[in-house]
Amino acid sequence: MAHSEGRSAFFYGTLMAPQVLHRVCHGSSSPDNPIFASHNLRTYPAVLHNHRRHRVRHADYPAVLPHSGSTVRGTYVIGLTDADMWRLDIFEGSEYERRHVKVRLLTQVGDECGEGNLEGDEVNAETYIWIADASELDDREWDFAEFQREKMKFWVGAESEGEYAEVEDAVAASEAQQDGTRGRGANGHITNALAAQQKEDEVVKNAV
Repeated sequence: MAHSEGRSAFFYGTLMAPQVLHRVCHGSSSPDNPIFASHNLRTYPAVLHNHRRHRVRHADYPAVLPHSGSTVRGTYVIGLTDADMWRLDIFEGSEYERRHVKVRLLTQVGDECGEGNLEGDEVNAETYIWIADASELDDREWDFAEFQREKMKFWVGAESEGEYAEVEDAVAASEAQQDGTRGRGANGHITNALAAQQKEDEVVKNAV
């Protein structure tokens, strides 16, 4: 497997969900989005050693900090473009800093505790490390399955299908509560800024 195609990143939170990753990078998580036929993103299970994942208090997403002896399981993605990384930087915001790390690909994925993991090649990647106040972090581990089950409906937008078909009602309900997406959800200010920038880029492209 070649690892030199485009940029590579390691995601350990909401961006492990393809719907969220495509919405951020491509402005849409719908299968009807033409870019789905042409994008080069490929994903592989991987682990990041000597780091620990935490829940962020009053938020749906996690944070990672260096921590000797701890391991974080996530997704290694290749084929990202410079434009993708630019959009990801905006999405992650000032709470995180993008850094270069080395991750291990998994040839066999074990349980949630890592039992049964079989590690393969070590590869280079970029990931987002928490740089905001550590007091915002909870000691508990973040649960991806819980996020998919209870929170992802606030992140993917009305174009999603299946279990997220009633997302408009869910988003409306979330607006009456504290916003766990902190602007990164389907109708959040960060998402709206990305959409506005994409429209501006298309206008410039069409004018050339």
